[in-house]
Parts: sequence; C-alpha cells; structure tokens
Amino acid sequence: MIYIYIAVLIVSFAVLFKSAGFFVEGACSIARVLNISKMVVGIVLVGMATTAPEFGASVIAAIVGHPEIALGNAIGSVICDDGIALALAAIVAPTAILINCRILKTAGLFLISIDILSYILARNGTIGRMEGALFLVILCLYFIFLLRKQRYVTSKEDREGEALSCKEENLPASKLALLKKPLFRFSVGIIGVILTCRAVIWASVNIAEYFSVSKTIIGLTIIAIGTSLPEISTCVTAALKGEGEIAVGNIIGADILNILWIIGVSSIANPITVELKVINFAFPFMILIVITMLVAMRIGCRLGKVKGFILFGLYIVYLVLTLKLFT
Repeated sequence: MIYIYIAVLIVSFAVLFKSAGFFVEGACSIARVLNISKMVVGIVLVGMATTAPEFGASVIAAIVGHPEIALGNAIGSVICDDGIALALAAIVAPTAILINCRILKTAGLFLISIDILSYILARNGTIGRMEGALFLVILCLYFIFLLRKQRYVTSKEDREGEALSCKEENLPASKLALLKKPLFRFSVGIIGVILTCRAVIWASVNIAEYFSVSKTIIGLTIIAIGTSLPEISTCVTAALKGEGEIAVGNIIGADILNILWIIGVSSIANPITVELKVINFAFPFMILIVITMLVAMRIGCRLGKVKGFILFGLYIVYLVLTLKLFT
C-alpha cells in the first residue's frame, strides 16, 4: 500500500507543477489584457500564483484537520526556497547575480522582522485566528507600502514590457474575446491546484502514519519540496538566462508570502497547534537560513557560486537534523 501512496504523491506533484504553470500564465495574461501595471502583477498576481501550490496544500491541510502540515509546509518552503531554489540559481548562473542592495535593505529587514514575529507568536505552540488575521493585515500594509513607493515608475513602457513569463498572444479587437483563453487557463490552474493538493495531503498523511513520522515533519520536507517546484524551476530558468535578479525577487517575495499569506489564511481556517520541539527547531533554522541568504547577498551586492553552495549546504544540514531529531 505504501507504494500506492508514494506513486500518488509523485503524480500529484507533477500535475500540481503543471497546474501552477497554467495559473501563472493565466494570471499574467489577464493582467496584461487589463493593462494592470507590472508592479502590481509582480507583487500580487505572480507572487501569489507561484506560491499557489504551497497555499493550496497548507489551507486544504488546515481545513481537513491537519494544520500541523500547513505550518510545516509554509516554514519548510521558506527553507527550501532559500536553500535549494536560490542556491541552485546562484550555482548555475553564468555570472554572479547582481543584487540591488537598496531594495534588499528594505525587503530584507521586513522579511527578518516577520520571521521573528512569527516565531514569537508560535512559541506557545499555537498560531490562532487572531495571529492569522494580524499576518494578513501586515501583508496588506506591505503591499500598500510597496505600491505607493513604486507608483511613480509605472509607465506605458512598463505595461508594454509585461514579461514575467507571460506568453505573447495575438490580441483580438475585443478584450472579452482575449480574456477567454487566459480565464480558462486560470480556472484550470486553480482547479488543478485544489484537487492535486488534496491528493498530496492524503498521500502524505498516509506515508507519515506508515513510517510513524510526525505530519509536521512531512510538511517540512516532502511537501515543502514538492510545492516549491515552481520557485525552483523559475529561479533556475531565470539564472540560466542571465536574469538572476528575477530569481532573487521571486524568492524574497515567496518567503514573505509563505509567512504572512499562507500561515495567515491557514490559521484562520483552522488554528495551528504544533509541538514546541518542532517550533523551536523549524523557526530558528528558517531565520538562520534567511539571515545567511540576506548577508550573502549584501556582501559585495552579488550572489555567486560559492555562496550558492553555502546555502545548499545549509539545506542539507537541515534535512539531516530533521531526520535525526524527529524520526
């Protein structure tokens, strides 16, 4: 029976990856058709689209009564994004990734602040609905801050350059006609994410029970890696094309959304209760790898292969410690 669970998990991840791709393409195309600015697309639509697998898996896990998987997936995804996705991007990039240290300072301080805040709120073993609501309020305020700060750079050229992995299409005269295909992709993507995330949770819970492993640990490792596939593929592809800044922006944005958006909504759906020993391991390690990532990027305002290997090495240490402490 265990082989069936593993097979379902692998197939679900493959379908989840494809569904997320439809979701991203649909979101980008809709935004381009409606002339939504690149800044709004990047911060809101694409950011939330690329974290759709994490969001779907975590929220559904919380709804069906496994909130510990929701938290494990969110925290594990942050660690996976920094230790695998960004690390691989730095390793495969043809040249060192240049970092805008001015933007990094603001986004980095905010990311560290919410990571520490989430750890403080979780130290009693529970993240309740009030904490979840607080996370969502902070996220909204952050979006408003970014949009107000950057609104003056929005221009006609920005709208014409709506890259962000959106596929170019021949625009018909009617916007309604143009929206049909993007809306179809968007809808298929959402449905695919929801259905496959339910299959991922079912298979993961059964695998955890078969091996007598904590559901939280399954979320921190297996589910986190699977749901982070969009970020991993996006980062590596961007780095290979010499667009390393896209990879950096994608990861920092995903890290912020994993904490505020995913944990926030999941805890509102069902208050999250997790063992303190897991809290006191996962959160500090997340903060450690985030700080390491930010310091590495701040030194010389570039991210090269050596720094990439350091981040990847930290992820290996994380996996080893997780298996040693909780299995």
